[in-house]
Order: sequence, then structure tokens, then C-alpha cells
Amino acid sequence: MKRKFTALLTAGIMAASPALADLVVPNLSYRTGAYGANGTQYADGFNDYFTLLNERDGGIGGEKIQVPECETAYNTEKGVECYEATKDSGALVYNPLSTGITYQLIPKVSVDKKVLYTPGYGRTSAKNGKVFEWIFNAPANYWDGASVAIKYLLDENGGDLNGKKIALVYHNSAYGKEPIRTLQDLAEKHGFELTELPVDAPGQEQKSQWLQIRRDRPDYVIMWGWGVMNQAAIQEAANIRFPMENFIGIWWSGSEVDVKPVGAQANGYKALTFHGVGTDYPIYDDLQEYVIEPGKASQGGEHVGSVLYSRGMYAALVISEAILKAQELAGTSEINPEQLRDGFEQLDITPERLTELGLPDFGPEIKMTCDNHGGSGMSRMQQWDAEAGKWNLITEFTEPDKEVLEPLITEDSEAYAKEAGVTPRDC
Repeated sequence: MKRKFTALLTAGIMAASPALADLVVPNLSYRTGAYGANGTQYADGFNDYFTLLNERDGGIGGEKIQVPECETAYNTEKGVECYEATKDSGALVYNPLSTGITYQLIPKVSVDKKVLYTPGYGRTSAKNGKVFEWIFNAPANYWDGASVAIKYLLDENGGDLNGKKIALVYHNSAYGKEPIRTLQDLAEKHGFELTELPVDAPGQEQKSQWLQIRRDRPDYVIMWGWGVMNQAAIQEAANIRFPMENFIGIWWSGSEVDVKPVGAQANGYKALTFHGVGTDYPIYDDLQEYVIEPGKASQGGEHVGSVLYSRGMYAALVISEAILKAQELAGTSEINPEQLRDGFEQLDITPERLTELGLPDFGPEIKMTCDNHGGSGMSRMQQWDAEAGKWNLITEFTEPDKEVLEPLITEDSEAYAKEAGVTPRDC
């Protein structure tokens, strides 16, 4: 059955692109399953940005981009099967939007020499390019997010969290467990008490966790959720009358699908983000002209401008800029994955460049090097306005606590290198 499934995937990809382009960027998406509502919006943004480049600019460097899509259903085994089915199609880079799939693909892409781009998810210590040569996770990773959340709470409390109680409600998976070590170290540094409350997937049943929160009365709750878990948690918080302004989600817990089902009770809920919100950017005029009006938008353009659509679009933008840099460095438009890796390692998306691309102040500067595959790690806070039905940015981009994070990155990446038999590169 696996062989048959892989053959069908390959056939589907070939049918979608009978004459494979030199620039192939597979979209390992999920539009079905428990997380389909989230994955669909991200996949649409990812597809539409490349469609914009093809329709408006003729591609990248004169080369059209092919984006064959393969359904993973947020299932690790299916994600690996999609990778195996597409890797010989000329694929340059993968962005699977799944920490579980990412963990399984890291050793594979390192052997196959394919780029893996995991913005805001995946293995945090992949920021160390000396160990993870083919993995990039700029502009920010999970530990950055945890640190910026605590920095925000420090600002809210006059720089002092000593004696405060913070509860972490997290998806009981590799994804959800990522921030625990960082928050434990930050708790030791700043003197707050941390309680860890796992929620089993898909996350609809959380009454016991919120009963404990009602009993323990933490000052703040931080959430590492995904899919239906987020809206269930926000509803449970409303049920026990936990103050929404003291409830903060990671960026995967801060989309419209997380708050709208809860209605007015979600008002004031906060979440981290590493990019802008809404459609008040020039790029959306181009999307309207070249993609939406001509009827070329993914899934008909239903989700244009949503948080997760914008995040998928942003991921495609970073990939396209790395391709452009790789073409420049290689002196050819027909690049291979190794040349794309070089493009990522010399990528510098400045504020001025973001403005040129129609997204002024949309994200932090993304500058990567041989040893830094994660960029600056900056993120900002957004807050939900239920009456207006939109997210509002309430802080500027904030740097994470490098004093805490850099030793953790080094420790974890070196442990992986020892376990996997990887000799770190000399950068």
C-alpha cells in the first residue's frame, strides 16, 4: 500500500507539472484532518505568493516556480512519504509546517542535500548552522518566542516577576514540549513559579487542566497549542473567567480560527507573532490584480489576509529571496539545492527590501550566516479585538534573551551532533 501511495503521489505531481521547471518548491500541506482549518490557510498563502511571482514577474530570475502540493494531514508518516515522492522531482526546499515531520526529515535532507526551511517551528537548535547545515528556521524559533513572552511580562510588571505564577498549557507532542526547558531556565532566572499542563491531541478535552488553573490561580497562562486545542483553551479560560489580557499564545495559537469561535469572550486575548497583520500592505494590491481577480488564487482566495495566510505567504517570500540570492551567487538562474543553501546562508532581507517587496515593517530583518540559520529571533505581541474582528499589534519587535538561549542552542545542537555522528562545520 505504501508503494502504491507513493506511486500515486508521484503520478499526481508529474501530472501537475508535465515539464518540470528548474525551480520546484513542493508544498507539503494539510487541508484535511484535525488541523486542516489551520493548514489550509497557510498553504493558500504559500501557493499564492509563488503564483504572484510567476504572473507578475515571470518567476524568479526568469525561471517559473512549480509548487506541487502533497497532502500530509499533519501526519508524520504521510509527511515523510510526501518527501520521498517529491525529492527527485527537482525539489529545492521543503517547508512542511509540522515539528513532527521536521524531526523526521532532518536526517533525510542532510543525506539527500535538500534545504529544509521551518520558520517558527521545528527543531529550535537547528539555528546552529555548524551542526544543521541544511536546516534554516529564521526569523524566530520556539525558544525565542518563550523568551519574548517572558520579556513582555517583565515589562508589564516593572521588570520583576519574582513570586509570580505562570502556567504553560501545551500540546502534548514534540511541538508543545519545545519551550519547557527554556521556560524552566527563565523561571530560575526571574523567580517565577512555572506549572506545566499537557493537553493530549487533538485538544478538545481540557476541563481538568482549567480546573487546576482555577484552583492554582496563576497570574498568567502561556499556551503552546495548535488547531482545535486553541479555541477549546480560550473557551475554557472564558468559562472560568480567567482574564484574557493575561493569556498569551505562541504564534501558532494566534489566528482568527482560534478566537472567532469563542466570540466576544475572546476579546483581549494575546499572542506572539513574527510578522504583520491585516491587508494594509501594498503587496495585497498586487495579489488582487495578478492572482485574485484573474481567478488564480489558491482555493478561490477565501482566506487572503488572515494570519496564517500571511504566514504562508511570508515563508514563500523568504524562500524566493533565498532563491534570488542563490542565483546571484551562482551566476545562473538554474540553481540546485546546494546553491540554494548558499543563498540562505547569505540572505539579508533588510527593512528596505521588505518595503520594496510591498511589506513595509512586516517582519524583522532576516540575516543569516553559515553558523546562524535562525536570524535575530525577534517577535512582537498582538491582541484580539473581538468587536472589530481583527488582531492589533501592541508592541514593536523585541529581541529574545540571548544570555539564556545561546547556551541552550549550543548544548542541544552539540548533543544532536554527537548522537547523529555529525562533525560540526568550521564556519
